[in-house]
Amino acid sequence: MNTTLPKATILIVEDDPLVRQSMAVFLENSSFHILQAKNGNEGLALFTEKNPDLIILDLQMPGMSGLELMAAIKDDLPVIPTIVVSGTGSRDDVIATLKLGAWDYLTKPIEDLTVLEHAVTQALAKASLITENKRYQIHLEEEVSQRTAELQRREQELKVTLISIVDVVASMVEKRDPYTAGHERRVTSLSLAIARQLELDEVRYEGLGLAATIHDLGKVAIPSEILSKPGKLTSIEYQLIQTHAQAGYDILTKGTAEFPWPIKTIVHQHHERINGSGYPLALSGRDLLIESRILAVADVVEAMASHRPYRAALGVEVALTEIIKHQGTLYDPEVVTACLALFANKHFSLESL
Repeated sequence: MNTTLPKATILIVEDDPLVRQSMAVFLENSSFHILQAKNGNEGLALFTEKNPDLIILDLQMPGMSGLELMAAIKDDLPVIPTIVVSGTGSRDDVIATLKLGAWDYLTKPIEDLTVLEHAVTQALAKASLITENKRYQIHLEEEVSQRTAELQRREQELKVTLISIVDVVASMVEKRDPYTAGHERRVTSLSLAIARQLELDEVRYEGLGLAATIHDLGKVAIPSEILSKPGKLTSIEYQLIQTHAQAGYDILTKGTAEFPWPIKTIVHQHHERINGSGYPLALSGRDLLIESRILAVADVVEAMASHRPYRAALGVEVALTEIIKHQGTLYDPEVVTACLALFANKHFSLESL
């Protein structure tokens, strides 16, 4: 197997044939492949056609000067080493070539061509390192991109799975309490409509929708005869009903599924009130998630507007009057305002759900 590395190609652009040839012969003997151009125009043509690994360039030439050639290829100079070999050696020339991207500057005549060879070797080594770093960076970026895409795919699959679990749980809750069948669905629709009105961000919007779908999960722990009791609940029965928020939280906490949204917290807080009079934790104000504050309003409106085993439906107007009466005390004022706007503008209707 041949492991010989390809020769580096060097383009020498020099109008003095003796200087050009002496550099070419010396560098060829040092195992480089040499291209020669006697002026800037020829140099530009060879550069475009052959794509050399390094350029050795004179500044003062007829026609296109070395500076003009560098200006023409300046976009390539950060990765194509260019060594200026000039007989002037003025400070202004050095500054001008460095500004255009020259890698090194040697003054003619070069009495010891090993100096040129050393400059060439150093420049090629540096260019090789830059190229390898770029390749590594590209490889790293591609790997990160692939891993990110895979994580996003898995995250999406997890979300689909979790949403399916939520749907199953919601169905189970409704079957457990047939008198409130459709309650979770209507509360979810109203909650999401309020969230849109408040311009809630998409992540919170998504989590709210799922939490609302199973907000009464804890009712599976309540005896069915209490849930379906046609008459007025006793004090003890009402206290038992109130345990469903904590029970729902406990069920979700003990589960193995890790939701990427604060679903269990929203479920836990949906009967809290902003003045601290709610349950089970008596939280208040900004201690409550905005999702919980939205769900609280939607839950009350739907519950009052709909039929219950112990009473007939009170209607939407009575429900809206209730949240207006307690706006700013029991219910978040911004959430109430958003809810009222939905019904006032006829953008939402419970009857259609």
